[in-house]
Amino acid sequence: MRSAPERGTAAGGRAPDAGGEPGGGPAGKWWPLAAITLGNFLLLVDVTIVNTALPRIADGLGATFTSLQWVMDIYALALAALLMVAGSAADRYGRRRLYVAGLTLFALASLVCGLAPDAGVLVVARAVQGVGAAAMFATNTPLLMAAYQGRDRGVAFGVWGGTSGAAAAIGPVLGGLLTEYVDWRAIFLVNLPLTAVAVWITGRRVPESHGDPTARIDWPGAASFTACAGALTYGLIRGGEEGWTESGTLAALGGAALALLVFLVVERRAHRPLLDLGLLRRPSFAALMAAALLLQAAAFPYLTFVGLWVQNILGLSPVQAGLAVTPMALMSLLVGALGGRPLQRLAPQLPLGIGLLLVGAGALLEYALLDDGAGWAALVPGLAVSGLGIGAAMPVLVSAALGAAPPQRAGMASGAVNTFRQLGYALGIAVLGTVFADALHGLWPGASRTAVAAAHVAGLSDILLISGAVASAGGVLVLAVVRGHQPETDGRRGRVRDADRGRLGAASGAAQGRAE
Repeated sequence: MRSAPERGTAAGGRAPDAGGEPGGGPAGKWWPLAAITLGNFLLLVDVTIVNTALPRIADGLGATFTSLQWVMDIYALALAALLMVAGSAADRYGRRRLYVAGLTLFALASLVCGLAPDAGVLVVARAVQGVGAAAMFATNTPLLMAAYQGRDRGVAFGVWGGTSGAAAAIGPVLGGLLTEYVDWRAIFLVNLPLTAVAVWITGRRVPESHGDPTARIDWPGAASFTACAGALTYGLIRGGEEGWTESGTLAALGGAALALLVFLVVERRAHRPLLDLGLLRRPSFAALMAAALLLQAAAFPYLTFVGLWVQNILGLSPVQAGLAVTPMALMSLLVGALGGRPLQRLAPQLPLGIGLLLVGAGALLEYALLDDGAGWAALVPGLAVSGLGIGAAMPVLVSAALGAAPPQRAGMASGAVNTFRQLGYALGIAVLGTVFADALHGLWPGASRTAVAAAHVAGLSDILLISGAVASAGGVLVLAVVRGHQPETDGRRGRVRDADRGRLGAASGAAQGRAE
């Protein structure tokens, strides 16, 4: 299909027809939405679909607890580390091209995950999956922006954002169903036919678009940021396993600090940096990046350890374990569906700050109700409260970050906030996993089931307390620092300009999806 720049696809809100396109007529214009939404759904489902399969993976591969941490963490880490550079590459080399490359890499890595003979191969394949997911995630919004205009764009982002939220709810349940009734390997192999469909539709119906094809990619910045994130995560996980004064732990944490210093120097000198450090000198923007990291770190990683507790100690099946944590996702979807527009009319610090406080209150409520004799139902009230907070905070997070940045930095701001979100999830798994493992280290070989259950509850209680405190601190920070920013308007009509409407609409849709 002939390549077309983004501005060439705007007329009529439709992508240009391609030879041999599937379907036709008015309904045919929605094929690009189907292809992009399917890929986005897959990459988000793969964050949480693994949760309910972890005990079976451990049994099947003889995986240690540390290996299970990496199975969860490496995917989000690769996604976070490469998201901004993937966006730059897409602008230069073509967004559709990079999206198809990401889908293909994601599918091949999923195949290796499904056939993995040991935990080491699974971890490496999950990292490659994350690379493919970064290419997919970075191109979702620009491809939709290029394919649709006007009312069609609003419909497209509404559908895209809604399915992103559904992925969060479906992931644990789908993982449980496949694990219980097929095999844990099916949670990865199911990606193959779905990615094939997405590639086929994309090749036939999604128009190519570019940003600035002459822009240089900030490879030094990308390399140093990736090294910093990777070394920090490794150091946190190793510190929990080997001790904080162990030489490998100290080397990893020292390497992370050095890589961060290199990143800051590189970005200050780069003509077109990966992240304009001047944005972080804006108090509102810096606080919103911290909020993105803290929200993702506090709201979602602990669900992994809830899954281990309800299956290993309470004896729930994988399907039941998936259903046990759905009150959070369902409440989040309900608030997002009913309150999306009203929330966007408020000063962003209110829904975001109050949402974080609700996430913290939910985790602390779970902490208060959890004891050695508690069942899974003890978590339901807290999960529901946290879901309220997530539903209030997520829809405004990205649009708030865009409002706190200059219009010419909108793409960079969007990439940065999504990067901080994924990094928060990766670091949350590492830190909370260390806390959970520390509670289990006191067990002696052959410990009674009662002692093992008590250790799981103690570890989960500590995790809930930390998560509640982190989310609450993030809420206070947002309410104290962030100030509302209104989009520019046309002075004659008092209406939001089309460019800003599209930018904010894209951000709103992106914010509804959590990778969590």
